Amino acid sequence: MMSTQFPWLTALILFPLVAALPIPLLPNKYGKTIRSYSLAVGLIEFASMLYAFWKHYDLQASGFQLAESYAWIPQIGLNWSVAVDGLSMPLVLLSGLVTTLAILASWKVTDKPRLFYFLMLVLYSAQVGVFVAQDLLLFFFMWELELVPVYLLIANWGGEKRLYAATKFILYTAAGSIFILVAALAMAFYGGSDVTFDLQALGAKSYSLPFELLMYAAFLLAFGVKLPIFPLHTWLPDAHSEAPAPVSMVLAGVLLKMAGYGLIRMNMEMLPDAHAYFAPILAILGVVNIIYASLTAFAQNNLKRRMAYSSVAHMGFVLIGLSSFTTIGVSGAMLQMISHGLIAAALFFLSGVTYERTHTLMMDKLGGMAKQMPTVFALFTAGSMASLALPGMSGFVGELTIFLGFTSSDAYSVPFKTVVVLLAAVGVILSPIYLLSMLRRVFYGIEGTALKEFRLTDANPREAFIALCLLVPIIGIGIYPKLATQTYDVATVALTTQARTVLPAIAHGPILDLKTPFLSAPVIGTEAKSMLMD
Repeated sequence: MMSTQFPWLTALILFPLVAALPIPLLPNKYGKTIRSYSLAVGLIEFASMLYAFWKHYDLQASGFQLAESYAWIPQIGLNWSVAVDGLSMPLVLLSGLVTTLAILASWKVTDKPRLFYFLMLVLYSAQVGVFVAQDLLLFFFMWELELVPVYLLIANWGGEKRLYAATKFILYTAAGSIFILVAALAMAFYGGSDVTFDLQALGAKSYSLPFELLMYAAFLLAFGVKLPIFPLHTWLPDAHSEAPAPVSMVLAGVLLKMAGYGLIRMNMEMLPDAHAYFAPILAILGVVNIIYASLTAFAQNNLKRRMAYSSVAHMGFVLIGLSSFTTIGVSGAMLQMISHGLIAAALFFLSGVTYERTHTLMMDKLGGMAKQMPTVFALFTAGSMASLALPGMSGFVGELTIFLGFTSSDAYSVPFKTVVVLLAAVGVILSPIYLLSMLRRVFYGIEGTALKEFRLTDANPREAFIALCLLVPIIGIGIYPKLATQTYDVATVALTTQARTVLPAIAHGPILDLKTPFLSAPVIGTEAKSMLMD
């Protein structure tokens, strides 16, 4: 590990949390001081991320950097151990950008602003902590800390069914989190000597295959709830439809990516033998996510529920990329997470802008908004085009690399790859249909009943600025993918190399007691490095 004198990562975790503590003491005249203070904290935090990584992070170096380790609670083996590598650094930046913009998007929150912004800053700290934690107990602690602010934000500032949505969210995600703790304890005490929760030490242990398969299943259940994977996804549409727009920005833009990151860090990196057995299952689950969520999106009349199911579908591509055993496939999964984080945050923010003016999310009450809100219409259209993977935008690059990665994989038989790719391609066809239908119902045609009740105004400079801060990197990555891929290329190459080393031994072995038709080659060929994106 590389280290620096100043504890940058510890500062990035603790600064929003410590800065949130004085909020109850700040004056509360229309919430102006509180929101300005919170925005300043968010901007300082994001600027510090950019400075720390620009000055102290080497994109060409492998392994962890900016590492720090302090004994925290040695009685239970808990250390404050943090570091970043190519898998976590871009997601830390994503969380910083989206959460800072979400604070700016909360400018009109006047109901209990002290509590609202306090919770947003605590959530900021927890997100960063999840991505940089190198101790499994610390990871679990940050994972749990993140649940509380989200629950309270939905329960207090959500829609009419906010209590139902918030309760469902906390029950699903807290139940899933139990599996992280159980797996952490089992892996730490495995072998009976040198009890540790350090991720690298746990990954270096030699586990029996049945034990490793059980641990993989436990992590998959925990992360499958948050990702979400069908049929553990039902909390997400309810949470999105009731959450305020800034919370939906963070929920879709960052929190779902925590689960994808967990699958990479725990399942793929720490349990590579089990991943070789579970990879075909991930591919199948990814296809189910794509097809089911795309079809279900058609039936949604609520604007945010339709976009929530779109998120479920897009996360299915991440699962396919992670199952590919190719560098380009895993790189595509990372790019898809970054891309979807930006796109989903933009769309959910713009849905909030629409709701503020019309007081409804029901598309049958909307319509004909393009003439009165041309800026919102243009921004919404750009976000939708990115979501349906229009060439020139990040969504296209992410999905294309995943398809290339999976089709070029020599770990699967040709029939299996053909079925997976064809079914996933159906989702690519369905997404433009339900997204363009959404645009048509909201912005085209005759004016809906909601428009006749309120006088609509177009996006103000603050709202346009927030949307553009998300759309500019979406277009930038779409035109020049290396803006994103260079941050994690070294890490994905190392991760894929490790994952492929176990394939020859199990190429003709069992998967969950069934002979697999999926893994066909006893010897894995060398993947052409030229497939890495520039």
